Amino acid sequence: MTAFYSIRAGCVYLCFSELQPEKTFNRAQIRCPASFPLSPAALGNDWLGFRVNDQSPPPVACPDRLPGLLSLQINGVTFPLPMTMPEQELLKPSEWSYCDYFWADRKDPQGGACIPGFEVLLQKQLKGKQMQKEMAEFIRERIKIEEEYAKNLSKLSQSPLAAQEEGTLGDAWAQLKKSLADEAEVHLKFSSKLQCEVEKPLLTFRGDNFKKDMKKYDHHIADLRKQLLTRYAAVEKARKALADRQKDLEVKTQQLEIKLSNKTEEDIKKARRKSTQAGDDLMRCVDLYNQNQSKWFEEMVTTSLELERLEVERVEMIQQHLRQYTTLRHETDMFNQSTLEPVDQLLQSVDPAKDRELWVQEHKTGEFRPVDLDI
Repeated sequence: MTAFYSIRAGCVYLCFSELQPEKTFNRAQIRCPASFPLSPAALGNDWLGFRVNDQSPPPVACPDRLPGLLSLQINGVTFPLPMTMPEQELLKPSEWSYCDYFWADRKDPQGGACIPGFEVLLQKQLKGKQMQKEMAEFIRERIKIEEEYAKNLSKLSQSPLAAQEEGTLGDAWAQLKKSLADEAEVHLKFSSKLQCEVEKPLLTFRGDNFKKDMKKYDHHIADLRKQLLTRYAAVEKARKALADRQKDLEVKTQQLEIKLSNKTEEDIKKARRKSTQAGDDLMRCVDLYNQNQSKWFEEMVTTSLELERLEVERVEMIQQHLRQYTTLRHETDMFNQSTLEPVDQLLQSVDPAKDRELWVQEHKTGEFRPVDLDI
């Protein structure tokens, strides 16, 4: 019994030279054509039986018998055709997870090479690192403003302007000037805390090794993708080889029918053996391709979830330290308010009559008023 492979109408057939009784094949042993590779695991563990012969071979990749078998390749990755299979369930439904939405490549709007979905995730990480750095720069500018403001307040508090004001109003004025010095100290402490509790954490969170780690992820996934492209090229090559062997077999079969050569029967046997070998090579190439794609799939899920975790961690870190900023700002307002309380108290005690009394007692020139001149 001689078995061989045949490609007709885009499908791979396993054929026999004589009519056989019902032949049963494990679905994991059936391979789709090179244009539509499918992982054996996706076929399930059930069995498929059919009768085959060299006159009317049944298709192995028959869409109506194996729903969802048809697929297409984009840059070496196999995707299902939406019209041939039910909608895939998300790996993490209702979470908008990275592992569900970045499998395809993104077209470059400038017309350049396509950007892998994983590269989009990496760019998000690097952009996040840049945003974090720019936030730290923003806080640094805020610190500079606080320091300059404190310096100017302290300088202004020492101004001699209106230093000769007297009485209760003079006391209130002196306290107001002193409050500027107290407020300057509050702003200096605020700027110092900003530097320690906000700016520094933003700068030091994920240091220089972060970009190196991202490059490792990039190279790892890119290498797996290159291997996948290589495996797919091997599948295409094996598919073409099988097609060539099938064509050669058909030619020799025609020669046998018209008896052009006495050696045709031997040639047909040889051609069938080569066709079988080519089919085995194609099956092996598809197996290797599917193994590589499964590895790439697993690493994509694992790594994208890690990038997702890192992004959550980054956002929560920034949220925490920006909340610290607002806390410090509220504290500054509270301390500033406390510097004004003595001023408010003295201003409430300002008494024009008392000030007049004090001033008169200190500066009076005489109590006797003029009288009429007597002759």
